[in-house]
Amino acid sequence: MNDTDAAIGFSAFPGIGPVRYRLLVSAFGSPLDAWNAPLAHLRETGLPETLCRSFDRFRSEFSIASYTEKLASRSIVALPIFDPRYPPPLRTITDPPIVLYVRGKKKGNLIDFSKSVGVVGTRMPTSYGREMTRRIVSVLVDAGCPVISGMALGIDALAHQQTISLGGQTVAVLGCGVDIIAPLSNARIYDSLVAGGHGAVVSEMPLSHRPSKGIFPARNRIISGMASCVVVIEGTKKSGSLITARYAADQGREVFAVPGPATSPYSEGPNELVKNGAYVATTGYEILDVLHISRHEPHAPQTDDCATEIERKILSFLRERGPHPIDDIAHALSLPASGLLADLSILELRGSIRDHGGKVYGIV
Repeated sequence: MNDTDAAIGFSAFPGIGPVRYRLLVSAFGSPLDAWNAPLAHLRETGLPETLCRSFDRFRSEFSIASYTEKLASRSIVALPIFDPRYPPPLRTITDPPIVLYVRGKKKGNLIDFSKSVGVVGTRMPTSYGREMTRRIVSVLVDAGCPVISGMALGIDALAHQQTISLGGQTVAVLGCGVDIIAPLSNARIYDSLVAGGHGAVVSEMPLSHRPSKGIFPARNRIISGMASCVVVIEGTKKSGSLITARYAADQGREVFAVPGPATSPYSEGPNELVKNGAYVATTGYEILDVLHISRHEPHAPQTDDCATEIERKILSFLRERGPHPIDDIAHALSLPASGLLADLSILELRGSIRDHGGKVYGIV
């Protein structure tokens, strides 16, 4: 057993998080020495008695060999904070993950984190929010900026999809183990990252850890911690994206917000951020300018040759018949509306179609 094994062991134990882990490593000199510390010495660090006993029992039963075999069988890499491949900006936050679990076709130091941008927002975006996500992410990808988000429904998923469709790099920070797809509706994004070489899914949660509501605020600190800045696109005042923005500010990252109509509840969060000093982002170029990143020519629009058979049928229908509601498109093409929405979203992100409002889609 070595320091890496010990760090992985600590990450799998639910009672010790980043702060207590750092306390133990400081007290005993290394992760391995902390792992092997006698129970009496653990008590002297000030940890609660019940926690000390629980950890002592856990380490006697935990098989690091079995655990690492499971990681390897699922092509998951565990990066302790001292691993040179650990994202550099994440090391600088006050409570960096003990271990960052990474699953992706390209392992290790995947992206240029000095240019990475966190893109977050509401799970229920308006057509305005979707369009702004498409525009901003397109500019970021053209400039070589990796996109960091949380693979949640809504803005997160749109940011990942747009990046993938343009051939960029994107990282999804999960609120569960990296071997779990959550939500299942984002399976296509997950597969593109895990097997398609478009980036990676990452998490501090151990293998097979299920998502739960309390995990997501901690997950948000990793999104901002991995990014050089964070941009918020739509969200109410209680939106989780504002938690990410607060983490970003506390971590010394720049915060951008896309302003919106005062009448829209989904613009309350970004508008409030602007009032409190966040940069205004109406295009991706404003982000590039603040970060001192060179602008690049935009990608050429995707052609029908890049589309799937279903996507080509959708485009052909809309060109011939004009804008139609999603239910009418589904009926005409004999497709389930639930599955059709994902294809429409991808075409919308590519700039081939647009939502006219009320799920009525037409050619751009």
